[in-house]
Amino acid sequence: MAKKDYKLTPSGVAELKEELSELKDRRLQVAEKLKNARELGDLSENAEYHAAREEQIQLENRLSEVEQILSHVEIIKEPVNSNEVELGNTVILDNGSSRELTIVGSVEADPKQNKISDESPLGRAILGRKVGDEVEISTPSGKTVYVIKKIK
Repeated sequence: MAKKDYKLTPSGVAELKEELSELKDRRLQVAEKLKNARELGDLSENAEYHAAREEQIQLENRLSEVEQILSHVEIIKEPVNSNEVELGNTVILDNGSSRELTIVGSVEADPKQNKISDESPLGRAILGRKVGDEVEISTPSGKTVYVIKKIK
């Protein structure tokens, strides 16, 4: 399997390191839940045991995923050129209403926080563009045209 590099901003790396620490702390709590559930007896009909076991599986999967990401992270450097949209830039777009988005790697993307992936259709379309450029995006509701107003 080819090694994948995950693109993250320095704050994204810090958030993942914090999550990793929290997951490791939770690991001890889940182990304690499992121990207590085992003491209740017959495991085949023990709902507490099965719930704790499921929680442990989910926790271990996420822990493994975060460790994988952090071991293959490519830190997005502060963009040097604010004339063209680069990974890490915050961009103000206009299509009748103003919209401010930050271009990040797919792991860090969070539309609720206005962070879009460089691999998303909009992210791909605006990378390398300049202030004043028009960008057309196909969406399920039709085509949308954005004008790049500002790059920071």
